[in-house]
Amino acid sequence: MHILGLDIGGTGIKGAPVDLETGKLLADVVRKKTPDPATPDSILATADSIVREFSWEGPIGCGFPAVVQRGFVRTASNIDDRWLNLDAAERFSQHFGRPTGVINDADAAGLAEMRFGAGRERDGLVLMLTLGTGIGTALFNDGQLVPNLELGQIEVRGKPGHEWAAASVREERGLSWEAWAHGLEQVLKTFEAMLWPNLIIIGGGISKEADKFLHLLTINAKIVPAQLGNEAGIIGAALIGDR
Repeated sequence: MHILGLDIGGTGIKGAPVDLETGKLLADVVRKKTPDPATPDSILATADSIVREFSWEGPIGCGFPAVVQRGFVRTASNIDDRWLNLDAAERFSQHFGRPTGVINDADAAGLAEMRFGAGRERDGLVLMLTLGTGIGTALFNDGQLVPNLELGQIEVRGKPGHEWAAASVREERGLSWEAWAHGLEQVLKTFEAMLWPNLIIIGGGISKEADKFLHLLTINAKIVPAQLGNEAGIIGAALIGDR
């Protein structure tokens, strides 16, 4: 089955059709800048321009940068406040004239890694972290998603976890890999004490440099880099479009 995945972020919107049997993209990714302000109308218009570039008439799934409960948007950190409490799934479905699934963007990336990447065929508790501007988290128990787990906001030694371990922190503060990994380890130890995961997957662009920091982490859980890179959000969005 082929579904178009849309990955909507605070700075960019991208999409591509996905083969759900293989998890492979069927065309090059189309990227657009997220409009400012990121209102419902402006995001829908940008997403629509991507759909039209593919002349796409089939099913669509959408990863969204917010807590999404049964299609309703509950947070708006990186989008316009006019999204709050809006039924995004209904709004996208009406706009495109077909059912459109909507899911938190970190959960979408996690779904993709569990189906086609580093979490494939892994049972038990699996935690995925997407390290970027902040920390996105996705939690799975025996392959079942526990949605909207905003663990990056949990306090670690007096401040939110993302202020210790987001990839942006290393860049903005000019930290060495060792110094940044120490902060990441404090965050992971906090998560581990709460959840006792069997596997932790590190995603985001920084996962490409896993060899520079994973060996510096001393935690109980097995920890591995994500495998799908920046395509994970698109692939996971397509998976939700099949529900």
